[in-house]
Amino acid sequence: MVFTSPVYNVKRIPVEFIHANNYNPNRVAPPEMKLLYESIKEDGYTQPVVCYEDQENKGHYILIDGFHRYLTILNHKDIYDRENGCLPVVTIDKDIENRMASTIRHNRARGAHNIELMINIVSELVESGMSDAWILKHLGMDTEELLRLKQISGLAALFKDEVFSRAWKNG
Repeated sequence: MVFTSPVYNVKRIPVEFIHANNYNPNRVAPPEMKLLYESIKEDGYTQPVVCYEDQENKGHYILIDGFHRYLTILNHKDIYDRENGCLPVVTIDKDIENRMASTIRHNRARGAHNIELMINIVSELVESGMSDAWILKHLGMDTEELLRLKQISGLAALFKDEVFSRAWKNG
């Protein structure tokens, strides 16, 4: 038997036929959910959600990975309308235990950002003329995070547009 990765068979499925599983331990904080919405709004869905086709309820799908992309289409009418109420779906056919394991593998494989690489990206964006407001919006950062990355970098040029107040008084 020749194995073909599911991503070569993406289906367009109405979101009404997709259902969340009851075992996903992954949670996303509000700032990252906002960034996910902005990402989908700006770039569209660039990754399909992963589902299992429910054998007891044919034509219905149970999410394995992509719960927050699923929530985005449900919670944002602009995205729902643009996507005509559908999500890109790939399916895997596994028993419940292996679906649970797949969910955890997908969640844990996401990784984390390397601070040095983030500093380099912020530096390049600042040097190319992007404003702090642009960086905050498009990278999903808050003001303190951007300031910390600039401080860690040690590059004075990154602070050229910052407004500082005196923390002391004379006399």
